[in-house]
Amino acid sequence: MAAPHQSHVFASLALIAVVIAGSAAAFAYTAGWFSPQRLTPGKLVAAFAPPSGIALGHRRNHAKGICFTGVFEANGAGSEISHASVLARGQYPVLGRFNLATPDATAPDATVRVRGLGIRISTPDGQEWRSAMIDAPVFAVSTPEAFYGLLLASGSKDPNAMKAFAMAHPELAAFGAWEKNAPWTGSFAEDRFNSLNSFVFVDGSGAERVVRWSLLPAAQPIAVSPEELAKRGPDFLEQEISQRVASAPQRWIMVVTVANSDDPTADPSKPWPVDRRTIDVGTLTVQQVQAEAHGPCRDINFDPTVLPDGMRTSDDPFPAARSAAYAKSYDLRTAEAKDYPRTTSGAKP
Repeated sequence: MAAPHQSHVFASLALIAVVIAGSAAAFAYTAGWFSPQRLTPGKLVAAFAPPSGIALGHRRNHAKGICFTGVFEANGAGSEISHASVLARGQYPVLGRFNLATPDATAPDATVRVRGLGIRISTPDGQEWRSAMIDAPVFAVSTPEAFYGLLLASGSKDPNAMKAFAMAHPELAAFGAWEKNAPWTGSFAEDRFNSLNSFVFVDGSGAERVVRWSLLPAAQPIAVSPEELAKRGPDFLEQEISQRVASAPQRWIMVVTVANSDDPTADPSKPWPVDRRTIDVGTLTVQQVQAEAHGPCRDINFDPTVLPDGMRTSDDPFPAARSAAYAKSYDLRTAEAKDYPRTTSGAKP
């Protein structure tokens, strides 16, 4: 008889398989962990093509999205742990993108479990802080090697592939529990978005602290069933956020969580204890929403390794891997620009 935690994992496998193609590419890794003969960026990115075919001209994952512009108002509290100019008190322009973790650019919104938010915050001295976040509180697996195994299992024709993978990777249960049980909302404005990966903040004295960050919505989350969301139409999220922002700017509080010395910093599948120190470093305000086809976020890679002085990557291997996968996806989609016509020039990556 299966142990209780195994039974929980098994019950979630079918649902995990549905969403994993969407959520996983956000953390894709490339040839740094496998020999070129076994895996290349091109092979990895191609693995996310849906059965219906590639959405030409679009991102290979998180293909459905909408642009926004706004400001990040830093309150200065973050300067205690990082000398990054973006954390000094002031307002900085933001370019961002609300998105769904799916390779299908026409997927009905109610069928995609994982939602994402990408931002680029710019400072007057020419530096940038780019971040790609999702609403899941943990990632599905612990390592890039395990992630590749998960891709293989989720795409396998063997009906026991996912079950075998889950038994070998018990950390998958936490993501499965969230995916199955966490409430849905009817708006991007009501979602919390998490970096999941860890980074290093360096203060003015050179002291280093490992951190993760989250954007906490000012809007009150209201739970809505997937069945009810499906009745709102295939593109209700884009329509709702456009209408909401047109009525009033929408805000999220940027909260940085500081790790203790014994916290797992290289494993995004493991949350840190809830009693860890948190710092409210500022507010993201979304002021205008624009369709992606002609919007300023269309050609931006929300590469998590693009960081200002005072921030750097940690021992977490996923940011560098994501960077390489994003670059490959960008090369492919820009070569297909004719398949996704635009009306005006977008921003450069």
